[in-house]
Amino acid sequence: MEIGVLAFPSDLTFPPHEVARAAEERGFESVFFPEHSHLPLDSGPWPGGPVVPEHYAHTLDLFSALGAAAAATDRILLGSGICIVPQHDAIWLAKQVATIDHVSQGRFVFGIGFGWNRPELADHGATFAERRESTREHVATMKALWSDEVASFEGRWTSFGPSRAWPKPTQRPHPPILVAGGAGPRLRAAVVDYADGWAPIEGRNEVLAELPALREAWKAAGRAPDELQVTVFGAQPDHLAALAEAGVKRAVLALPVAPAEMLLQSLDHLAGHLEKSQLR
Repeated sequence: MEIGVLAFPSDLTFPPHEVARAAEERGFESVFFPEHSHLPLDSGPWPGGPVVPEHYAHTLDLFSALGAAAAATDRILLGSGICIVPQHDAIWLAKQVATIDHVSQGRFVFGIGFGWNRPELADHGATFAERRESTREHVATMKALWSDEVASFEGRWTSFGPSRAWPKPTQRPHPPILVAGGAGPRLRAAVVDYADGWAPIEGRNEVLAELPALREAWKAAGRAPDELQVTVFGAQPDHLAALAEAGVKRAVLALPVAPAEMLLQSLDHLAGHLEKSQLR
């Protein structure tokens, strides 16, 4: 099992390129950044509690942060954890994903989500009720642009005639797509239909209990069992052995939203724990 870290890039904490460089130096396999465009004052309950943390309003642009991290590193994988797909223009998002995979020389992991903040979605012209459907269509749009020399698409949210678009992603046919979300039939259908794996958050999702049903659905769809990728965000260090035994591909440990000294201390602590558990 691989071990990565999740850092929240903002103007309140260590710059994303420094976080990525420090994580690479300590031997972590990957670093993931989340995104939020803005924090409406009428935002509803946060999945992690009753009040949305203030740093959500200070989030840096996801792909700018990833680009800075790509320029500062050589080996570590760079991921979106996660990209809120319904809030994006599908054509531009295809370009952003292909570009970051190109400039990082094939090191991008595309974690995607449907979005939980109703006002934030609405301000982008997306609806909570249709966010899953629009995500599915956006992914289909992006795959056409990534794969076809001359692409076209006709859909509800995006339509365009025969067009050429480069760069294509370095990873072919595209970077790994991991769908975040709670366990259940709709999540399984999304993962099996258009993605490469699942990205649950430990503590909010019944990760280990869901894996047998997800694997069965994956197999029933004719997909190779060893190609299913499960990345667990917010993994607890003392749960790493159990996750590895369950066949999880990657556990991602959360870093604090903190100044440089505190964040580096947290990285050192997590790296030391990994060395002791011989999972590094």
